[in-house]
Amino acid sequence: MSKAKYKPLSFSTTMRNPERIASFLKCIVPYEHKILTNEIIIEIILEVIRNKLYKPTYVNNVLRYKAIYANEEKSFTREQLLDIIENSEQKHKEAGFDYGWPSRFDTWYKLSKEFGFLYYKMNEPIVISSLGHMLIDAISENPLNSEKIENVFTHSLVKYSSNNPLRKTLNSNVPLVLLLKVIRNLDNDPEYAHNGIFRMEIPLFLCWPDGNDIALYEYIKNLRKNYGYSYSDEFMYDRCLQILNAGEKDKKYFKLSKICRESVDEYIRKMRMTGLLSLRGNGRFLDENKFKKEKIDYIVQNYPTEKTFENEEIYFNYIGEIDTNIVNIQTKLPENSNEIRKNTVEKFAKQYTKKQILSELLILSTGSRESKDPVFRFINAPARLEFLTSIALKQCFKDMDVNPQYPYDDEGLPTSTAGGGIADIICKELEYDELIEVTLMRGRADQVNNEIIPIARHQKEVRKSNPDTFSILIAPMIHDDTRMAAEWQKVAYGIDIYTYEISKFIGLLDDGGNNLKDLVSFKRNLVDH
Repeated sequence: MSKAKYKPLSFSTTMRNPERIASFLKCIVPYEHKILTNEIIIEIILEVIRNKLYKPTYVNNVLRYKAIYANEEKSFTREQLLDIIENSEQKHKEAGFDYGWPSRFDTWYKLSKEFGFLYYKMNEPIVISSLGHMLIDAISENPLNSEKIENVFTHSLVKYSSNNPLRKTLNSNVPLVLLLKVIRNLDNDPEYAHNGIFRMEIPLFLCWPDGNDIALYEYIKNLRKNYGYSYSDEFMYDRCLQILNAGEKDKKYFKLSKICRESVDEYIRKMRMTGLLSLRGNGRFLDENKFKKEKIDYIVQNYPTEKTFENEEIYFNYIGEIDTNIVNIQTKLPENSNEIRKNTVEKFAKQYTKKQILSELLILSTGSRESKDPVFRFINAPARLEFLTSIALKQCFKDMDVNPQYPYDDEGLPTSTAGGGIADIICKELEYDELIEVTLMRGRADQVNNEIIPIARHQKEVRKSNPDTFSILIAPMIHDDTRMAAEWQKVAYGIDIYTYEISKFIGLLDDGGNNLKDLVSFKRNLVDH
């Protein structure tokens, strides 16, 4: 058995957002309390592929399977799923699991196990914690419950330990609590108050050996005094190797690109799932979200930066337990908080070119590549679509009152999508009100039931005070039935809903116009009727 040593913290990139984690958890719900065997693993894998959460290469090699996977309204039969599994060799091995699909199962669910959502071990019952069920419930609500999701990940990460029994490492700290306490230490230092953590300093957190937040604060302060904020990747990499007690031979395992870039990105994503952290300085700094001050106060006062566990079961029972204090502490917004959100849209509309924003929208439309922007890349795609659409509208119609409805942090950046009962973005200009709804959903049922029907309901309410109101639905693609449903609302109730694919909407904005009324006048040629 290999000896444990200091290692950089690295979160799995297979589960990058709460929705994906919850979707995988939902596939395992029917098998909760069953004894985990290879046969049960295969049944769970069938559910994962049936729900199109994982796409084996073999699917692309068979045209009929590729067509089914691409069509949200079609589903695989059991026989087809078994054929896919049989012809999709998984060259994969995880400790405690057989080679192939059983090891692939462990790769998918290991992060949920570490985060306390799920407990499993071969030949033992599968258990989903209260925290895991809370996450599933939050994602299943329509719209999803963003505050509940933040509470779930806050619960998990204030207890998540770098040396938990599922990891073999000498590093021993609670990464989130360590981060929050170091930020507080810097905030209490007159020289560095309100700066937060510089992005190039995050590798230190990934490699720090223990929970000594004072020592890490002093280490960072010393670096800033001697070098300012001019660290290079190579400079920080060398210091991380020193912290890890790593030699030249360890460089093939501890790669610069991983420690200074890839793991940093994933660390930021995971920490921001709690809603406790804000990005500042165009993504250059990670700081506490001042709207969450009361909750952060409670965490730094009641949770340790270091904790060890004898075995997996003790760890699971600890991390999966719900702290009602975290649930009950509410976010406190200042009186002018809505102006913070609107001002951020205006700031980004000036800071970025129209071409840059439209290019970012196109990334969401195709889903074929990732944003490289230091801010946008850390905003979950559905919320990012609302943010980018708001910015694009403000860039094209400078006198328009653009009022997005998404929840936001103290920088005015979205933390999740807009809640139910109101349009995603409300725009006003002169006599017109425009209700903008954006979605990444492509399926007929999703667009008709979750978008067109609520849009019509919202518009009926707004028309009571302003009859000159219309709505626009924007999506990567518009289903034919969605267009028909929008047209039916016009015929039956006089409700104006115009449907745009993102690419067509980009074309509309690119052509320009003076106001909302101009945008409406273009609809006959450019909307998808």
